Amino acid sequence: MLRKLYLAAAAWTVTGLLSGLFYREFTKAMNVNGGTQLALVHTHSLMLGTAMLLIVMALVKVFHLSGRPLTAFFWVWNAGLLVTVSTLVIKGIFQVMKNTVAANNAALAGIAGLGHITLTVGFVLLFVALAPAMSSKVTPASATPSRARTRAGTQIHGRRPRGRMTARRKHDPHCRV
Repeated sequence: MLRKLYLAAAAWTVTGLLSGLFYREFTKAMNVNGGTQLALVHTHSLMLGTAMLLIVMALVKVFHLSGRPLTAFFWVWNAGLLVTVSTLVIKGIFQVMKNTVAANNAALAGIAGLGHITLTVGFVLLFVALAPAMSSKVTPASATPSRARTRAGTQIHGRRPRGRMTARRKHDPHCRV
């Protein structure tokens, strides 16, 4: 799951950066001053795509999250964000082209609303995936107390290391080999 989150965050980063470039160059070429929905694509992609997925990636790593709710979150979140960003691009292009009839189309607003509803479902799935980690039985990796040295060397994740101790492991208490 970490790799999927990483790749999706990278894709949303590229999308966000390219959409910012497109907004600037397209509005300049069309001699449009003022805000359009194109300006929001850059921010939505970077914050809801990149930043959100990087935060979820950290949560997965710290709380060892896995399972169906997390997988469902990943796909629902990305689908909802894709729908939302797509409708922003379409409406923004219509606004720049000064096609107010198409830009104010109720169907386009409805599709954008469905994208936002899908993002809301994604949030619910994320909280469902996080719920088991919030119980007292599961502790994050960083909250696990470090163990004292044992006869055979430094314990790693509550287990004794296997095999012979190397010189580095023997003399370096912070070595995690």
